[in-house]
Amino acid sequence: MKNKVRFFQSVNFKIALTFILILLISIEIIGAYFIRGLERSTIESFKTGMNSQVETLAGTLGNYLGQDGSNSQQIDSEIQRVLDNSDSPDIVEMKVVDQKSIIRATTNVSDRNSIGKKNEDPDINDFANKNITAIDDSTGDRIQINVQVIQSAGDTVIGILYVKSNLEQKYNEINNIAFIFVTASVIAAMISMLVAVLVARSITQPIGEMREQALRIAKGDYSHKVEVKGRDELGQLAESFNQLAERIEETQEAMESERNRLNSVLAHMTDGVVATDRRGKVITINEMALSLLNVKQEEAIGQSILTLFEMEEDYTLRKLLENPDEILLERPSNDLSLENLILRVDFSMIRRESGFISGLVAVLHDVTEQEKTEQERREFVSNVSHELRTPLTSMRSYIEALNEGAWQDPDIAPSFLKVTLDETDRMIRMINDLLNLSRMDSGNAGLQLEFINFKELVHFVLDRFDMMVTNHEKSYVIRREFTKRELWLEVDTDRMIQVIDNIMNNAIKYSPDGGVITVRLVETHNNIILSVTDQGLGIPKKDLTKIFDRFYRVDKARARKQGGTGLGLAISREVLKAHGGTIWAESRENVGSTFFISLPYEPYEEDWWE
Repeated sequence: MKNKVRFFQSVNFKIALTFILILLISIEIIGAYFIRGLERSTIESFKTGMNSQVETLAGTLGNYLGQDGSNSQQIDSEIQRVLDNSDSPDIVEMKVVDQKSIIRATTNVSDRNSIGKKNEDPDINDFANKNITAIDDSTGDRIQINVQVIQSAGDTVIGILYVKSNLEQKYNEINNIAFIFVTASVIAAMISMLVAVLVARSITQPIGEMREQALRIAKGDYSHKVEVKGRDELGQLAESFNQLAERIEETQEAMESERNRLNSVLAHMTDGVVATDRRGKVITINEMALSLLNVKQEEAIGQSILTLFEMEEDYTLRKLLENPDEILLERPSNDLSLENLILRVDFSMIRRESGFISGLVAVLHDVTEQEKTEQERREFVSNVSHELRTPLTSMRSYIEALNEGAWQDPDIAPSFLKVTLDETDRMIRMINDLLNLSRMDSGNAGLQLEFINFKELVHFVLDRFDMMVTNHEKSYVIRREFTKRELWLEVDTDRMIQVIDNIMNNAIKYSPDGGVITVRLVETHNNIILSVTDQGLGIPKKDLTKIFDRFYRVDKARARKQGGTGLGLAISREVLKAHGGTIWAESRENVGSTFFISLPYEPYEEDWWE
């Protein structure tokens, strides 16, 4: 017997009611945030615009109010004309008072008789900038009062600009928008109520039919079919009910097929899988696990999982069963030229329905690259310090020179101060370059190109390093081998200085105490080649192609000792790529390294300058 369900107890009513309540609550919350945000944005925008307008107008009036002369009437006329031209519907009144508290002009037509008289408004007489929100005594409206000091060219206070603007109009506009929003919300709620009832009915009717089909299946009748009325989720569910009777007969075959599929997936997984019995002996291991652990299948089968993972000293089988958390393993790579593999192992127990633990499953993931990336991220701060150290050291050298008496030299002091200021600005730009490194990778970084003498630019950078040698932790000599020709290029000066700084810093850092750093600048038919050669530790041949990768370090121990991280070379590569140039390196271990910069070059003709 079919039980009759009342409307207010039915799913139909519950779905419609839930839909309406969610809609109303969402509209109210969105409306509250929207109106509040609109009010705040509108009022702040109005005040900001009014403050800017008043400051600009005060600067204009200063040109007139600060004029010397006896023709004050003509000056007042000019001030009145400026006020009239600056008037707008948002402004209620504007008034100009000079330093003697005499009213010189006003836009209030009914108050024109006060021009030339003493000001009596206490907000103006103290000659201080003010931004006040108040209530107009005559209309009761909210107003904004701006009092702006008028200054002469010598920053002398010569008057006050008083501006009263109408805030009430903005609040009225916001109230009108709120009323429209509420009206639209009510209309939307009424329409949504009708739609919700229809939608709920279309959902519950197929559900009732499928309920009857489920009862028939429970009784063993699989012949009846549920009518499919659409291709949505309910239609798919109806099709599933129709397929249920057929699938029961095929259950055994499907289970066997699933078992074969599982074996196939296990064999071709990109992650390693190891399964054990309840004693921890390996019973199943796939090809990927054999490769990651660098063992053969006949060696692994029957071996304890603790021995296979080489962790019998730190773990026991009971500990893995009681707390099957993930662990990290470090194993030697099959390729001797690569670093050790870092494997993350996730454990899961195999339980029967009775709760009996019949074994363990361990899934191995190769997380070598992830761990390497995480380590590089942790070293990002030291990379930034590496990039900023040279300009800071240069500034310190110039400031020390000034402190030791160079400030008294009128020929040297200005140039020292200018270089210090330039270095400060360049550090700020350098930080922005680091933050925009992703845009440089995509080729969207904008270059500030200048046509400069590239040889003089390199001399400028090397001069700073020559001056830094006395304050450096070790001594070095910079040898210059430059072409005699003047080389004019169109480059971004700041970024090119950054590139040369990076290479010179590396050369000094890895050179021995007292070493010689040779800088060569030559030209070819279509390129300019700048090379920097040091007498340092050198770079292994297998790492030469990777040193320009972001955060790549040749040797961890040596990098910790020398402080290198590889970020500077990565930035240099991106800068040169943006200029259409290239950078590469040649090196011999324990002999030294040479870094080359190549830039496209076309000799200029003298008639270009005519």
